[in-house]
Amino acid sequence: MQNVKGIPRAQVLFALVVTLALLYGRMLEAQAILTADGPGDTYELIASVLAPGYTPIEVSDCSHHHFGRHIDEIFDSELNAYVFRFYIHKIDDTDRCRKFDRQRTEIKTYDKSPDSLLGVVGETVRYTWKFKLDTCFQPSYSFTHIHQLKAVGGPEAHIPLFTLTLRKGNPDRMELRYAETTTQVTLSQLALDSLRGKWVEVSETITYGEPGSYEIQIQRIDNGSTLFSYQNNSLRTWKTNADFIRPKWGIYRSLNDAGNLRDEIVRLADFRIKELP
Repeated sequence: MQNVKGIPRAQVLFALVVTLALLYGRMLEAQAILTADGPGDTYELIASVLAPGYTPIEVSDCSHHHFGRHIDEIFDSELNAYVFRFYIHKIDDTDRCRKFDRQRTEIKTYDKSPDSLLGVVGETVRYTWKFKLDTCFQPSYSFTHIHQLKAVGGPEAHIPLFTLTLRKGNPDRMELRYAETTTQVTLSQLALDSLRGKWVEVSETITYGEPGSYEIQIQRIDNGSTLFSYQNNSLRTWKTNADFIRPKWGIYRSLNDAGNLRDEIVRLADFRIKELP
């Protein structure tokens, strides 16, 4: 066997294999997976992945005690698996008994979460999840958010970086909203009937930076067809003086147009947060 600069080739190959194995191991470690596993201890399951020992859940339980927990787990016959069920109630729910002009049932990562679940400048992160809206889901003319990438820290933190917002219109639609600083614009939109009553999977990849890049794709699970896609490789994907950026999922909606709202259930499943090399 020939040598490579005095080192036996077998030794070089062994070192390469070990290096690749270590790199692959780090890639596996930098991934969080949250999957429903059956009724009971749902909040505890969510916390064990998104913020072990803490509470990464924002719900209306405090204002709606007689209903109980606003996130539970149920078996879904279409996916043949357990999924999370998020409830929001038009009359009884609030935003954690802190604000009463809006309602919230969400999960998130935050400052108590592992560092690998918090986005910082230079990182590329892929978020994937599945969701299903009811066939008669009703948004309002005000906001109904089902996903946000939101900064913590800095003067622009109150406006999400990216948002999936459901909006009543002609037709009703889902909007991909973006705020470079504190002013939101709509980057793209999709007729809401394309989503109602169907299980879909979302893949969202972002490189955090100034500039960075952003890509999102939504596909139907039953036939694999792509319903929505957007990509921009030169976009500001950071907020001034932010500590980190984190994901949120669920239902967060305004009551400014409550006449167009009703009680809703949104099913979600198979959350993944993965740092890419």
